Amino acid sequence: MKSHGVAISMVYPIMKTIVHKGFDTEQYCSYASFDASLLQDVEARISGDELVRLMIAAAHFTQDDHFGLHQGEIMEFGDLGILGYVMLHSSTIVESLAAYQRYNVILSSGFNLDWEVQGDDVLIRLFLHSSEQMSRHCMEDMASSVYRLICRLSNRRIVLNEIQFAHDAPADTSPYMSVFGSVPVFGGKENVLRMSKDVLSYSVMYSDFKLLGVFEAIAQEAKDQLMPASEFSEQVVQWMKKCIPSYFPTLQQTAESFGISTRTLQNKLKEENTTYNDLSIRVRKELAMGYLRKWEYSVGEIAYVMHFSEPSAFQSAFKKWTGLTPGQYRSKIMNERASNTV
Repeated sequence: MKSHGVAISMVYPIMKTIVHKGFDTEQYCSYASFDASLLQDVEARISGDELVRLMIAAAHFTQDDHFGLHQGEIMEFGDLGILGYVMLHSSTIVESLAAYQRYNVILSSGFNLDWEVQGDDVLIRLFLHSSEQMSRHCMEDMASSVYRLICRLSNRRIVLNEIQFAHDAPADTSPYMSVFGSVPVFGGKENVLRMSKDVLSYSVMYSDFKLLGVFEAIAQEAKDQLMPASEFSEQVVQWMKKCIPSYFPTLQQTAESFGISTRTLQNKLKEENTTYNDLSIRVRKELAMGYLRKWEYSVGEIAYVMHFSEPSAFQSAFKKWTGLTPGQYRSKIMNERASNTV
């Protein structure tokens, strides 16, 4: 169905990278047995396996064993379509990451990212919504593109404290130095970019509040069209959001609403590489950011609406999510709006 798999636009960067390397795309399509006419159908979607096949074929065709890494290195916001424009006009890096997480299903139902503050660092995790192993080229494309976009958004050179990949190291690891500034750790448990947590609060250089509203409305509409048959985890997220502010649903209440046992619910979420707790945090994070953009709500009222035990618990959680206190976050938004009205 249309809502599954990968948007055909995810193939565009492959073609762009092939041209960038001086090769002919028609010859590549012939080599990869790919029907180029699909590229003209903006509504077309292909399977995740097909995208992996095309990436591997491109690596062989160009004789570049680091094709995915180099593709991510030349990623532009336009390559991500409407998602890229929402990221480009978000106020802070954490807002851009939240947009990527929220609307990535428009591009692919297979992979996404999340982040967690640990001490002075933030860990950005890249993952598949399944137990399958993502190909090395696809994961390295995602890692290098996310890193590049963060640097571009903030207009800073971001120092990576660690890069970890779950796949094994290729024969030549030298190309990673020019992309990341260091060689990744290979064969790890997960795919992670680790950097200073201060990065979350960096302002986005290109942000325009008015344009953000336009692009986000388009992105939400595109996502809504895919929602009826999207991942189970997205359905759970929508259910949780509907419950608030009346109450914050428990695992048991959510399972009952879907007519399944708590064990079945947990297993279905595990298949999509997430947990009920992960989704609870994501929902609170997204809603909190939304409420803080509305001046009529005090921080205390938002803490109450979000069902935190007390305002201090909300403030602590929000700083962990974004690197900013609710007050600092609201000030950033206010300054952004003021700069766009001058």
